[in-house]
Amino acid sequence: MLSELPKLAIENIIIYDNTTTLFDEIVSHRIGLIPIPTDLTLLNFHDECSCKGEGCPSCMVRYTLSKEGAGMVHSGDLQASEESWKITEDNVPIVELFNNQRIILEVEAILGRGKDHAKWQSVISPGYRFIPKIRFDPKDIKEVESFIKELPKGLVTMNKDTLELDDIKHLSVFESYLQKEKIDFISVELDESHIQFHFETDGSLNAKDALDHSIQIFEEKLDEFEKKLKKIK
Repeated sequence: MLSELPKLAIENIIIYDNTTTLFDEIVSHRIGLIPIPTDLTLLNFHDECSCKGEGCPSCMVRYTLSKEGAGMVHSGDLQASEESWKITEDNVPIVELFNNQRIILEVEAILGRGKDHAKWQSVISPGYRFIPKIRFDPKDIKEVESFIKELPKGLVTMNKDTLELDDIKHLSVFESYLQKEKIDFISVELDESHIQFHFETDGSLNAKDALDHSIQIFEEKLDEFEKKLKKIK
């Protein structure tokens, strides 16, 4: 997800006029990190396209920006060559214009991978948590009920001989109460076969597409690895 999942990002910028307070390099850097909506079913990598890297609608998306007069220039001011590629994260600030300042530029976005540059990284903070198993002996149910009354509301739910966290992100909070009260009649174990995986995207891909394409890439790599192992044999 972090290194192999492709997405669109701005690679080339032609600045025709820039009278803002920021240098061309700073403006280019900010524009380069704007999330670009990406449809991986429609695009080819620039260097693998049938146009041989010259740039065509199958491997490149173009945007223009022209603004003059006082006010903030936002990502939404980038005008796509086709409506389907319109910027959805349209409130990202780029540069503020004062008085009669202006900025006119043209950009080209291509597919890339996070391992080549951070601007092509669509997934943010992927991680996982083991689902906890919280158990107690039914003979200690009175002590457990008394302990639960001292916990914040909505932290845990009690079942027959187990406790269930309403949100596993709050496991550390629950464990801190166990340690504070020196509770020894409740045990917490992490189930290594039951995992909650979580991640976010920058908006260039939705979460489902990011996960589906990442799994597909991983499966392709496993198949390639298996073929190479067979050759070694």
